Amino acid sequence: MSAVAATCFSSLSSTFVSHHPGSNWGSKSIPLTPLRFKQTHVRRAGAAVVAKLELQPPPYPFDALEPHMSKQTFEFHWGKHHRSYVDNLNKQIVGTELDGKSLEDIVSITYNKGEMLPSFNNAAQAWNHQFFWESMKPGGGGKPSGELLAQIEKDFGSFEAFVTEFKSAAATQFGSGWAWLAYKTMKLDVGNAINPRPSEDDKKLVIVKTPNAVNPLVWGYNPLLTIDVWEHAYYLDYQNRRPDYISIFMENLVSWDAVSARYEAAKALAA
Repeated sequence: MSAVAATCFSSLSSTFVSHHPGSNWGSKSIPLTPLRFKQTHVRRAGAAVVAKLELQPPPYPFDALEPHMSKQTFEFHWGKHHRSYVDNLNKQIVGTELDGKSLEDIVSITYNKGEMLPSFNNAAQAWNHQFFWESMKPGGGGKPSGELLAQIEKDFGSFEAFVTEFKSAAATQFGSGWAWLAYKTMKLDVGNAINPRPSEDDKKLVIVKTPNAVNPLVWGYNPLLTIDVWEHAYYLDYQNRRPDYISIFMENLVSWDAVSARYEAAKALAA
């Protein structure tokens, strides 16, 4: 996996997208956080060594986010849904050209410029969920500080305006999906032209919402923060009250330490 600590994107004010028409950035994705997935080399009888992606537990006990996210939700969400994505992905890629590649590379390759290959959903959902767990912490919420806060205020006008926009993106994602804060460097991806270095003004924080398993990696953005708005992420605790779940996430669960570290890593990559 990549050695970068935790890379993510930030947001262009008032940009909500569920698709990026005409983009071919997926093949040029910026390296992402290692996300604690381990590749274990396993030798099949009489065959070559292959890599196996292993499911890792969240970076805190299952009951650590109570009462905001219950142990029951974690056991169901991580133990059933996240596990199935990892297990199914390993079955899909064994013996293929994807066998042994990093999870980030598998996501980018199988997105296939919007013509998703069969293993894309499991790969992206495996990545998304580990990133989601690491976007939260016990005693989270509040607001960031330092350069991240300054960038949020620059791109959204105020932290409060950012929160309002992020909540709206999460609440209005139709059906299953995700809302993200990401860092976008505005680099061109043109095969027959020199790729210009972006200016500081080109580097923006953006809020995006994505359907199903899609994530900002496929457009070459650096994800910084996400919330899972698939119903299984919150139904046991909040039933159909998605807005309540989103508010609790922002007020009590977000790990701004993780988001800030990802922001710094993303800036370093874009330098």
